[in-house]
Amino acid sequence: MMPSSFSVFRAGISFVMMCIFYTSAVDSPELSPQTFFSTLQPGKATLVYFCQAESPRTSMFLEELNEAAKPLQDYGISVAKVNCVTEETSRYCGSEKDLIKAYLFRGNIPLREFPTDTLFDVDAIVAHVLFALLFNEVKYITTLGDLQNIENALKGKRNIAFSYVRAIGTPEHRAVMEAAFVYGTTYQFVLTTEIAVLESIGPEDIEYPHLYFFYCKQVLDLTQPCRRILMKQSLTTLNIHRFIKTMEAPLLTEVAGDPTQVSTVHLQLGLPLVFIVGQQATYEADRTTAEWVAWRLLGKAGVLLLLRDSLEVDIPHDTNVIIRRAEEDTQVEFLALSHIDLIVFHLESTMNVEEMVKYEDMAELNIEIQDDEVEETVYRDRKRQLPLELTLELTEETFHATVTASDSIVLFYAGWQAVSMAFLQSYIDVAIKLKGTSTMLLARVNCADWSHVCTEQNVTEFPVVKMYKEGQNPVSYTGMLGTEDLLKFIQLNRISCPVNIMSVQEAEEYLNGELYKDLISYSSMSVLGLFSPTMTRAKEEFTEAGSYLKGYVTTGIYSEEDVLRLSSKYTVTLPALLLARHKEGKIESIPLVNVHVHDIVQIITNASLETFPEITVENLPTYLRLQKPLLILFSDGGIDLQHEKTILRLAKKKYLDSVTPCWLNLKKTPVGRGVLQAYFGTLPPLPLLVVVNLHSGGHVFAFPSDQAVTKQNLLLWLKKLEAGLESPIKVLPAQEWKPPLPAYDFLSMMDAAASEHLARKVPECIKETDMHGSDKEQPDDKSAITEESIGTSKMKHSSRSSWLEEIKKPLRHDNQEL
Repeated sequence: MMPSSFSVFRAGISFVMMCIFYTSAVDSPELSPQTFFSTLQPGKATLVYFCQAESPRTSMFLEELNEAAKPLQDYGISVAKVNCVTEETSRYCGSEKDLIKAYLFRGNIPLREFPTDTLFDVDAIVAHVLFALLFNEVKYITTLGDLQNIENALKGKRNIAFSYVRAIGTPEHRAVMEAAFVYGTTYQFVLTTEIAVLESIGPEDIEYPHLYFFYCKQVLDLTQPCRRILMKQSLTTLNIHRFIKTMEAPLLTEVAGDPTQVSTVHLQLGLPLVFIVGQQATYEADRTTAEWVAWRLLGKAGVLLLLRDSLEVDIPHDTNVIIRRAEEDTQVEFLALSHIDLIVFHLESTMNVEEMVKYEDMAELNIEIQDDEVEETVYRDRKRQLPLELTLELTEETFHATVTASDSIVLFYAGWQAVSMAFLQSYIDVAIKLKGTSTMLLARVNCADWSHVCTEQNVTEFPVVKMYKEGQNPVSYTGMLGTEDLLKFIQLNRISCPVNIMSVQEAEEYLNGELYKDLISYSSMSVLGLFSPTMTRAKEEFTEAGSYLKGYVTTGIYSEEDVLRLSSKYTVTLPALLLARHKEGKIESIPLVNVHVHDIVQIITNASLETFPEITVENLPTYLRLQKPLLILFSDGGIDLQHEKTILRLAKKKYLDSVTPCWLNLKKTPVGRGVLQAYFGTLPPLPLLVVVNLHSGGHVFAFPSDQAVTKQNLLLWLKKLEAGLESPIKVLPAQEWKPPLPAYDFLSMMDAAASEHLARKVPECIKETDMHGSDKEQPDDKSAITEESIGTSKMKHSSRSSWLEEIKKPLRHDNQEL
């Protein structure tokens, strides 16, 4: 759309709401779907919401829409509410998922659909409507390269208004969109929600939204950068309007009259005037000084050059600066300042800066005490520069084309969520390790920007990693949220699981680690299933189990005619599993008798666990799932070799099957010190053996410190524990592990608000039974979203009810207490 037609387009905007549950305070027409579609006119924009039944969610949404009607009318956008009657057959009155969306049309052509969660209040509604319609006037960017390309393209042509907001739908975003509605044909507006773009521009504090004005029109040398002016005030509609007006005003004005009588646009906007007093004899130098001051105070004050020779009013002889405030009844200041910095400092130190301090105060209040260690870590590392360019940012436009064109790993995350941002660092670390060595494309989708993509991919929690391969269903990563585990998952997915082994020689190479030598560091155990050619059902069960374990352990299958050669060599009857432990150089055999997929997965999963592992924060949940007491050897450093031999010998002889033997290095895992202090009150001498029964009673037992850790002593002690002859040193309380600070129960708060709303609102839904469904005038396909508006959806949504299942985290996200 060309700027010349923009004003005509604005005048043709209408905003229609379908379904009413209460009497509107705005005098808006009430239409049926048939009537609505018959009134659509070419070129006119319409936002439509279809619903049939009453619910607290839609009632609250309609209440916000009612409040938004007046500001929308100020921009020539009308609001109408229409019933979606059940008698009609409009495809937009169909399934329940269609009833939680609002659709934007131009004429009878659908432009875009919005989840109603994104239109959560008046600011969000106004911001989204304007953002969708001003897709040419406001360019959304995600990288510094995008900004540089726009800047280079507009040099010598147009100036730029560049803004950063923390999320789409916020009050600041609305303010920017309202400014773009007025000034969009004059300046190119550029918007980002990526804090990395803002960080790359300047040293200013990045904790609050920003707006810069780029002077590009006057730059004729394409090698020179555009001069950038930062708006110091908060992003409100009035402040932006005032700022842009000052950018339009002349940089420097020469006056000859009485300073108390001079009036410029700056005074009208509430900004002070700074007069640089000069004289004809030093005109050039005085003008240069005034221009320097004008650039320094641009957006904060108007600067004028006043020649003393032309004054009819006497001023003090030593005065070289005069300041006149916009407030009435204020005295004009006559100053003698020897340096430009003193002029700027004097003016700024006396200006009202309360709005600037507001964001800093809010940040201090919010971050002073974190109720979650992840939140605290993310905040502490907030200024860490991540090489995000190593991963491809996907959008609604590029997602499907990308994942179908190449094998891809995609991280779905939310920029506002602490766990997501913490895991993003691990994800980037994986990208660094794989740089130049992997054919797998690493990509990411910010669900705060692209909620529709995440919903379509069945993402109901954050963060989630999925692998996309041609001809296969996406595979979700369910491991620990860390660099090494994710890297292992990606590397082991390079091969199919199970691998089809074609000969006995290839089987031996597979078991010896020669076939996939480069994967041994990621999977210390290889599993080979042995089956006769006729064991169809058993092979299917193993194949399904291998697919389930893909990315976590290497599996292979051999079912050729000479399979008996392998079963005889390893003395096992078919069907069977061969477990090759590469570190130990041993191969174990396990017969498969009347087992199914779940049993095979369990056998392999348990077999892949180390016999005597070092417990860390990352692997603790894995061993807790065994539901056994933990036999923990606490050590202040490396493990004692004699202790290790003793415990391994007992474990291999099955004497320790009733417990999970493990050890914990306090230097590598410092949290172990706090655990021991909780058990003993003070830190006891190390090394120390402890049995902790978390799953039954919470009893903690300590091996006698006056005894050596030998086979006989350890077995005798364990038998006493089983017989109940030992007293625990500690009984852990049966209480939930909660954050140190209470959390807000937002769901209860919303339910209470909804109940209160329903109690004072009488549902009113007018059914029009005399109309029959006819969608001849409706668009042919509601999914036909035009390309020109898709770009406007690159956004972060401050949704108050999206992704509520975020609170339902599986065990892999938890680090439980010992």
